[in-house]
Amino acid sequence: DKPFVSPNPTIPFSLSFCVVGMDGGAQYNPRTVEEVFRDFKGRRAGLIKALTNDVEEFYRQCDPEKENLCLYGFPSEQWEVNLPAEEVPPELPEPALGINFARDGMQEKDWLALVAVHSDAWLLSVAFYFGARFGFDKADRRRQ
Repeated sequence: DKPFVSPNPTIPFSLSFCVVGMDGGAQYNPRTVEEVFRDFKGRRAGLIKALTNDVEEFYRQCDPEKENLCLYGFPSEQWEVNLPAEEVPPELPEPALGINFARDGMQEKDWLALVAVHSDAWLLSVAFYFGARFGFDKADRRRQ
């Protein structure tokens, strides 16, 4: 992978792992190390897209007047702003709740950076969830 360079120079932050997302109804269960990494990369690409190329649409969808919203990244490299899963407990770790509430109280670049940080944490939690769920054996963990 090449280093990420924002196509929007007005957003001066870097996205190390930005990705967020549930699978919206369809069950997706990566079962190998390669599948978990592919899931991670797809979700990451979706979040980067939301926070860079699609930033105007993302900003518009995060209306502070709406309910607690979350940014989801999907393995398909797509993103969505939506309410958290109604399933309790949720199948996957949830992304940061209420990303829309702070939007108008901060400068746009600072708000986007905050969403990016929470997205990084969520992305890693999803990858660790899949890794722990399937208990990859020692050979799988050492594979390069």
